[in-house]
Amino acid sequence: MATQIVVDYPESLPDVLRQTRSDFEQDAKLAMAAKLFELGRLPSGMAAKMVGMSRVSFLLSLHRFGVAMVDLDEAELSADVENA
Repeated sequence: MATQIVVDYPESLPDVLRQTRSDFEQDAKLAMAAKLFELGRLPSGMAAKMVGMSRVSFLLSLHRFGVAMVDLDEAELSADVENA
């Protein structure tokens, strides 16, 4: 079962951004999912499902919002390299 939120925005906003209404709304959903993922509030699979994308497509879209696919600090990266 899905639940919805409603976001009011000016009718002209998609035009200003040179997007269709549908593209604007999809980008807004993707931006929200990307931010929740970045904050560690959602795993990538759940964020992707929220947007209606595959996990791989979601991860490959993160760069559009300046969000890293993997956010490891130096110690975690070193540990991963050692265990590879």
